[in-house]
Amino acid sequence: MSGPLPPLPSELWNHVFGYLSAEDKFSVRASCKHFKRLVDHSFLWRDWAVVLAFRNGSYNSQFWATLRCRKVSSVVMRSSRAKDWKELARSLPAVTTLVMDQSSPKSLDCLKDFPHLKRLCIRNSSAPLSLNASTVSKPEQLSHLSMCDVTLPIASVASVISTVSHFQNLISLVCHQMGLCEGTILMVHSILGCLPKLKHLSLSVGYRPYAIHSVPRPNPGPLEGRASALSSLELVDCMDHSLPADAMRLMPALNSLAVFYRDSHQETIDKRSVCHLKMWLNDLVQLSTLVIVRGPSVEKYVSSIPATVTSLALCMVRLSSGDMAAVAAQVPNLLHLHIDPWPSHLGACTAQIPILFPKLKCLKLRHEHVPEKDFLQLHQLQQLERMEILDSRPHLCKIVGKLQALTNYRLEVTTTPRFM
Repeated sequence: MSGPLPPLPSELWNHVFGYLSAEDKFSVRASCKHFKRLVDHSFLWRDWAVVLAFRNGSYNSQFWATLRCRKVSSVVMRSSRAKDWKELARSLPAVTTLVMDQSSPKSLDCLKDFPHLKRLCIRNSSAPLSLNASTVSKPEQLSHLSMCDVTLPIASVASVISTVSHFQNLISLVCHQMGLCEGTILMVHSILGCLPKLKHLSLSVGYRPYAIHSVPRPNPGPLEGRASALSSLELVDCMDHSLPADAMRLMPALNSLAVFYRDSHQETIDKRSVCHLKMWLNDLVQLSTLVIVRGPSVEKYVSSIPATVTSLALCMVRLSSGDMAAVAAQVPNLLHLHIDPWPSHLGACTAQIPILFPKLKCLKLRHEHVPEKDFLQLHQLQQLERMEILDSRPHLCKIVGKLQALTNYRLEVTTTPRFM
């Protein structure tokens, strides 16, 4: 650097650097030794994870020293070699969060070398993995467990339950792509029964019409009070009949439900049959957050959306002005709305949002195919604080500038291109 640094205290510099992206921090760090020392302060790297691949062999001692200086405790490991895991354990013994991006029995054996482990994600296993209480140093310390595309010695609900039951203090469990074809309701019932502290559950679910009656179905009543801790449920790769119509009676205290359907249309389901999503919502009287991606048309379940919902995401192919009006009638106190009918569009319906949802504080939507005059009507949302635009188009900055001017620049707008 040329010229002396401004005489500012380190705390003030850290506050300034806190507004920078990770890429910008690296650039500032390379400018001089003083900034290098300041940028490596742990305050600037909270909730930051390092990705380690060991492509060129071992990392040098200075690399590990920098990570320790930043107090990095979250690691994404993309090597399954035992020697690389041993190096990680020696160099960063304080790791609390581990993501095993390429899992193998040998790398699994190294987990006991991390005595502070609290969050574990295992994905993309190359061979069947046997996970139990002896796998980690302190099984009672594990609070978050995620298994994605993991093969167990036996692909069955019983095998999954046997695995997760070793970690009684789990508050979050994710099980995706586990190769299971048995009744999902049995799995949900068993998980709630063996994990009394569980608050968040995410499952990829399936549906086999020819096998749905082959699995003993538990009574969907209370689980001796143990289900009350669960407050968030996420169903991935779902079909409307993946769970029975009364499944939510197992989880009456849910305040968050997210359903990611496999298809946009449910032609395979008899039109005369009951929409299970409608029945699920009927039983969730405390629901505050609802996310629906693809799946049945809104008209099939809108009348069952609880009035307690304050955060709503609807991402589906078709969403008419009538659908929006029906939703608005159900959720008069909506504060957060994510609406995305991609690959269709809202068009002129965008102008109706301030009338239908006047209390919004946060809004996510697409700008494509929305006339400028209709888009600018969003300035009428007097309580709107943040807007996220899910696409990027030429001249968008100019239109956003006009909208912000109409709100006296109280509105924060971000652009995040997203594809469904």
